[in-house]
Amino acid sequence: MEPIRNRTKQLAKEFIEKGDPLGWFERLYETAAGDEKAVPWADMTVNPNLAEWLEREQITGTGKRAIVIGCGLGDDAEALSQLGFEVTAFDISPTAIAWCQKRFPDSAVTYQVADLFNVPATWQGGFDFVLESYTLQAMPKEVRDRAIPHVAALVKRAGSLLIICRGRNADQPAETVPFPLTREELGAFQNQGLHEVTFEDYYEKDTSARRFRVHHRRAEF
Repeated sequence: MEPIRNRTKQLAKEFIEKGDPLGWFERLYETAAGDEKAVPWADMTVNPNLAEWLEREQITGTGKRAIVIGCGLGDDAEALSQLGFEVTAFDISPTAIAWCQKRFPDSAVTYQVADLFNVPATWQGGFDFVLESYTLQAMPKEVRDRAIPHVAALVKRAGSLLIICRGRNADQPAETVPFPLTREELGAFQNQGLHEVTFEDYYEKDTSARRFRVHHRRAEF
């Protein structure tokens, strides 16, 4: 896995340096050629950090709409669908979306190619539950700062946003993909009309990676 992660870091670095900080996602999925082992975050199962939260919070989605940002190969979207949500899942990579549709041919999830910075107008304020897992951390800071308002804009009144990402202290460096976020950076969501419900700072048991898991909610009125 480490050689794959190193190749991914190098690929991201090359695209960022040539001014295309999001272009490496499609290149990665395309060159993987259907081999999930070539995609370092493709565990082919729901993210355990999401699964744990959904179970703990006893989340149900009946009658509600959810959206998954940067859905990858679709496991998190499928987990939300199984809870009753009407799920939209999008990724900037056409290859990733085609892969999802091949994996889950009978899925109730709407898989769609889309760019977070140019989503359909009907998505604005349209979702009861928004999941952003590991996507912001794949963006350099200047892109991430611009992305935060676009993420927040998807949350409807009384809706929730769950962020799962690598975490770091403000005085620690973030030099390569994935770029761990700071609590101060994530505080920017509160400038977008959301309030922080919970902020969890912990180390993953299996990987020892430091994670932030943050639940935000938009006011009902």
